[in-house]
Amino acid sequence: MKFIDLLRTAIGNTFRSKARTILTVIAIFIGSFTLTLTSGIGTGVNDYIDKTVAAFGNENALFVQKVSEQSAPGSSEQDGPTEYNPDETNVQLGFGSVSGLTDSDIDKIEKIDGVGSVDPMYMVTPKYLEAPGGKKFKLSLGSPPEADGLQLESGEAPERGKDEILLPASWVEPLGLGSNQDAVGKTVKIALGNAVDQDRTFTVKVSGVAQASLAGSSDNPIPSAGLNKKLYDYQVSGSPRKVPNSYFTATATVDDMSKVGAIKSQLSDEDMLGRTVEDQLGMFRAVINGIVWILNSFAIIALLAAGFGIVNTLLMSVQERTREIGLMKALGMSGGKVFGLFSLEAIFIGFLGSAIGAGVAVAAGSILSGVLSNGLLSSLPGLSLFLFNPVNIALIILSVMFIAFLAGTIPAMRAARQDPITALRYE
Repeated sequence: MKFIDLLRTAIGNTFRSKARTILTVIAIFIGSFTLTLTSGIGTGVNDYIDKTVAAFGNENALFVQKVSEQSAPGSSEQDGPTEYNPDETNVQLGFGSVSGLTDSDIDKIEKIDGVGSVDPMYMVTPKYLEAPGGKKFKLSLGSPPEADGLQLESGEAPERGKDEILLPASWVEPLGLGSNQDAVGKTVKIALGNAVDQDRTFTVKVSGVAQASLAGSSDNPIPSAGLNKKLYDYQVSGSPRKVPNSYFTATATVDDMSKVGAIKSQLSDEDMLGRTVEDQLGMFRAVINGIVWILNSFAIIALLAAGFGIVNTLLMSVQERTREIGLMKALGMSGGKVFGLFSLEAIFIGFLGSAIGAGVAVAAGSILSGVLSNGLLSSLPGLSLFLFNPVNIALIILSVMFIAFLAGTIPAMRAARQDPITALRYE
């Protein structure tokens, strides 16, 4: 009896008891369906995270902040007040203040081996943004390095030396700029006060329109590095004495990312903290992967339960076909081929349940992903909540078939050990 004959016979025998087979297939279907869906969620979210990495800057960027013993309300683990340091500068934020980087700190960062350029983040607080029609809007500016690599609806990122700004897609219509494409090249005004509260407006050109992102980096208009510096210089002008520069953070470009560990260590020695893009997204990625693994554990439990169903189905099949097994062995079929026949039945049941489960999961996930992308997740263009990798789906199906094979070994071995004379006498 050739392999193809064994396979054909095994498939035919699987449907002898349709009710038992269908119930076992349903149990496998549930596990396979869940595994495929959770795998799709993990792949889809992680793929979007990878795309969003660019919203924080380029992959060689290291974001540096000053380490503060008491940075913001509720953030300190130290009991009691922190001793005043006259050399320490502070940056005021909406929730309090944090220790800022000084020009001396910027010089120290630039001197670290492996660090290329260093761009400090100037904290600019404009009064408002004026649309072409004269309507005014509250304005908070993003950081120029965030514009590098953002996914754009139209136009391009602001050029470093030009008075340009990148607008979020959600700002285009309220500002009366027409479509995303029409907005590119138009001008808006930014009003800013200096140290003695003298207001001045700066006319800037819209360089492009950015998509929304998981990072949230494109929620605010982002100026070019040159414009940001120009606004900051005016903001601190007019004071009778020179105000020391203070920066919330700085973006350092690392020439060789293999040296990033040593660079972080040197920054730590100088009471500074360096974080890469992966560091910033690592916790979010870990949470998503943790949720996926929890859901996968339930699917695996369902598959193990289905394995016992396969054992039960085939044991009953062996008992019902005892005389048939005896006849096959009496006619010369070896114990190995009898084992193979029942093992193939188990594998086919596993294939049937896993293939149907994976297929339905892909169809359901694709439909649901499309619905969510046009509805609840429409503010995050480019996010496919379910993204199915053919390799992962194939691995799920093969894994389920292997579990089914292991479950089928007990009844298959029992069938292979049947004595033909005793089996033929079985009533």
